[in-house]
Amino acid sequence: MTRGISRHAKWIATGALAACVAAATPAAAATAPAVSCTSAKAGLADKLKRDITSALSHRSGTIAVGLYDRTTKTTCTLRSSTAYDSASVVKVTVLATLLWDAKKHNRYLTDRESTLAKAMITKSDNDATSKLWRQLGLTKIKGFLAAAGMTQTKPGANGYWGLTQITVTDEQKLLKLVTAKNTVLSDNSRAYILKLMGQVISSQRWGTPYGAGSGISWHVKNGWLQRSTHGWRVHSVGTFKGGGHDYMITVLTHGNSTMNYGITTIQGVAKVIHRDLAAS
Repeated sequence: MTRGISRHAKWIATGALAACVAAATPAAAATAPAVSCTSAKAGLADKLKRDITSALSHRSGTIAVGLYDRTTKTTCTLRSSTAYDSASVVKVTVLATLLWDAKKHNRYLTDRESTLAKAMITKSDNDATSKLWRQLGLTKIKGFLAAAGMTQTKPGANGYWGLTQITVTDEQKLLKLVTAKNTVLSDNSRAYILKLMGQVISSQRWGTPYGAGSGISWHVKNGWLQRSTHGWRVHSVGTFKGGGHDYMITVLTHGNSTMNYGITTIQGVAKVIHRDLAAS
């Protein structure tokens, strides 16, 4: 991985190395983990594996993918346990924790909490998130993660919620909880989370919904963060229902040269997933 980052840094520094990097790409690709898919639908797993692999074949950075479709019992994974800085994707976990804790105390959200929650999810408001994160505290956040079985998620320290460590495995667990009856989140809580994820402002509707058919309902939360190491982190989690399918997609990326580069990578994956499921 270190070698890959080094090459990427040199790519940024000088275009003269472009040919060398291009020549080295096949060797790097040979050691990369492969997309893994299983499905109860004949032929679907092979098609998804082939198409997701193809969509990622010329993309730089470190990319993790998760797909689960309840209808066809289809699962695809790539780097499912690789940890990424969460950026704003963790905001769904913050909202879920808030609702889980309120349920434990048999209370509704206050007007203040509702206002902050709406801003946090629909506009990705950071100040609102910080206020809710402080209110909840690490004990409650860790309590929800334990209840949800999200054992790979590590909350960011010292108030840095955007540096929470997340994985595809745990994000998919969270999306499954949000989209089906369970003992962790009440039906009202799940409906509320999905409602807000379905009201994300238009400028933040990129990522996993890309390529979904007109008859598909979607709910999304994206995250983006630039740091001195691993470049841009760009992530998208989404749930989708319609066309005879009920599925969720997580794509986590870092090592992107720009935010838009990461978005393009995610949307390339999402497009083939929506297409293959629609055709199945």
